[in-house]
Amino acid sequence: MAQDSLVGAAPTGHSTREAFLFGGVYGSVLACSMVAALTQYGHTSADSRRYDALWLLVTALASALAHGYAHFIAERTPHRRWDALRSLGDEWPLVAAVLPTALILAGAGWGWWPSDDIEYPAFTLNIVLLFGLGLLTARHAHRTWLAALLIGVVDALLGVGVVIANAVIK
Repeated sequence: MAQDSLVGAAPTGHSTREAFLFGGVYGSVLACSMVAALTQYGHTSADSRRYDALWLLVTALASALAHGYAHFIAERTPHRRWDALRSLGDEWPLVAAVLPTALILAGAGWGWWPSDDIEYPAFTLNIVLLFGLGLLTARHAHRTWLAALLIGVVDALLGVGVVIANAVIK
């Protein structure tokens, strides 16, 4: 018989693979969207790129906290003492996914490479990450290499669509 209520149900938990993939996709899209929003006004100085890197990290941490908190509340059941911290800690892949983009922005701010037009390498990196995550999940689901490559391309294109939609909205 189906349970009509989730009250008293055990927390569903999230597999490490699921958390990694969710965080990777969300973090990559977040990084692209943030770079698009932060560079929308043409500020390309080294100072603004360091500032952009900092804001990207702050946004990723805030998003991770919000997601962890939301999971904790959504799975509200009798919890052990450290479950809230574990829910927050499970969001580390989201923060990890934005670190390469933050490094690209910070590197431009520190003079490692030119700070103008740095958004293009940042977008490219994140689209490649989305492709890779799509390929990885398709291969994990025992798809053929050709199907996995096509799924990776579609996932990357969907990511581009989300980034464009976010940029247009902002």
